[in-house]
Amino acid sequence: MKNMTLKNVAEACGGYLHPCNTKIYEEIKGITIDSRKIQEDYLFIATKGERVDGHDFIDMVIDKGAIAVICEKEPSSKEIPYILVKDSFCALKDIAEFYRMQLKIPMIGITGSVGKTSTKEMVAAVLEQKFKVLKTAGNFNNEVGLPLTILQITREHEAAVLEMGISEFGEMHRLSKIAKPDICVLTNIGLCHLENLKSRDGILQAKSEIFDFISENGEVCCNGDDDKLMTIGKIKGRFPVFFGLAPKNDIYANEILNHGLFGTSCTIHTKKGNISVSIPLPGEHMIYNALAATSVGLSLKLSLAEIQKGIASIQPVNGRSNLIKTKRYTLIDDCYNANPTSMKAAIDLLKTANTRKVAILGDMFELGIHEKEMHRDIGNYVAKAEIEVVICIGNLSFYIYEAIKDNFKNQVHYFETKQEFLSNISMILQPSDTILIKASHGMEFENIVNALQKCH
Repeated sequence: MKNMTLKNVAEACGGYLHPCNTKIYEEIKGITIDSRKIQEDYLFIATKGERVDGHDFIDMVIDKGAIAVICEKEPSSKEIPYILVKDSFCALKDIAEFYRMQLKIPMIGITGSVGKTSTKEMVAAVLEQKFKVLKTAGNFNNEVGLPLTILQITREHEAAVLEMGISEFGEMHRLSKIAKPDICVLTNIGLCHLENLKSRDGILQAKSEIFDFISENGEVCCNGDDDKLMTIGKIKGRFPVFFGLAPKNDIYANEILNHGLFGTSCTIHTKKGNISVSIPLPGEHMIYNALAATSVGLSLKLSLAEIQKGIASIQPVNGRSNLIKTKRYTLIDDCYNANPTSMKAAIDLLKTANTRKVAILGDMFELGIHEKEMHRDIGNYVAKAEIEVVICIGNLSFYIYEAIKDNFKNQVHYFETKQEFLSNISMILQPSDTILIKASHGMEFENIVNALQKCH
């Protein structure tokens, strides 16, 4: 890792370096907070979690070849150097920020209320046609995950695509300080994290903190169809590149053909020319992802042919509109997260199925004081959709059920827990059903996905 000697790391995080050998002048080979991932000459940062304290594993990482440890208390063993700090998580962020400054590759930061992960995947798929890309893994998009992602960048990487998620004011400012993005992508401003951000204007304000540390010649790519994002003016003296379905945007799509669960095709118009693209993942929102990826690709000098090929190569991600064919059902696994915007988009996607349609819906979290009304609104939306069976699970989802039951001509069921529903699968579901599974991550609906995959 370039310039990542223990001496420089200690200075970056303001820690006290206790040397005991000459390795303090060598570049470390990797950094982790997970003792299971330690390799020879890695630096281990001992952090205190809710259930596990990394300080308990210091002896283990020494035996596995760690070059040093960062810790909040002196380790019992003095066999390797250690850096003593007040707060290991703060040290992690400081070290990642220092390492970011050593890197000369383009950093793409992606944020928004909905679609961050799928947009990240699409952007990475396009950039991989020209570059060796590192992208955020899983949900590593917060103040722990982002620095860990940056610290995984090696000399072989030529670009990094970073997902940046927040739930409160000031959080994006801190993430931007670490990432210092060269290109910022904003997908939309929807209704999420309202407990802290209160309104869509609050969400826009909080998300816009991503610009606080954008590089001097940085570029902003925004969804120009979003009424909040379209108000963004010059950043660092440059207007954003706007993308969307409306022809007023700098990059836009038309001639859209919806192939249902098998994806979408469209024509993308740019100032460099037009391309016909096939998007193998379902949902109109994937068109916006493709447009965002086109914006980033053009910014980094990819050809239209490379962009076209990258869009066609996109693969599904578990929990994100992932289509799963089992012997009995077709599952739309969209259970990673949920808010009113993404819930309605998932319902719209289910409507395109050509079999009996079933929606298994769970609670949406972090919606603030209007959470009941927002669940009722989803119920009213579902009641108007052409869906044969609706299954509501969870305390808040009762309000979805309540809004549906008196205005729905087809089947609707309510269960307080997942287990209650799983005990009644055979009485509700039928072979060949297309089933949407959608809820906030805390509902753990992946358990339902796993159970349905095992049905024969």
